[in-house]
Amino acid sequence: MTLRRQAVRFGCGGAVNTAVGLACIFAAMALGADEVTANMAGYGVGLGLSFTLNRRWTFESDGRAGMQLLRFLAAFVIAYCTNLGSVLLLRDVVGVNAYIAQACGVVPYTIVFFLLSRYFVFAEGMR
Repeated sequence: MTLRRQAVRFGCGGAVNTAVGLACIFAAMALGADEVTANMAGYGVGLGLSFTLNRRWTFESDGRAGMQLLRFLAAFVIAYCTNLGSVLLLRDVVGVNAYIAQACGVVPYTIVFFLLSRYFVFAEGMR
């Protein structure tokens, strides 16, 4: 599958994942959960959905799921740290508004997570 097709599928899967994750967060809050608990629940569901969508649909992988899940979680941590570093750099060094910095931080997160997913998590030969 081409890089472009995988990138489009990754973006579509991310949109679905975001909608489902937010729905879980909002539902948990509506049921009385505090913001932290609701956020953890939403992100937990989101990570599981993201792994499944990316493994089966985006990258059409048939590798060993257990090893791929470990690599996926490592890729997530690296992408998240990239996001956080970008947000803090933009906010504290460049002086960008915190809300704009958060929105901008999505870009490096997405690029890093996609590249790690394609070339490390679900790469052919990485069983």
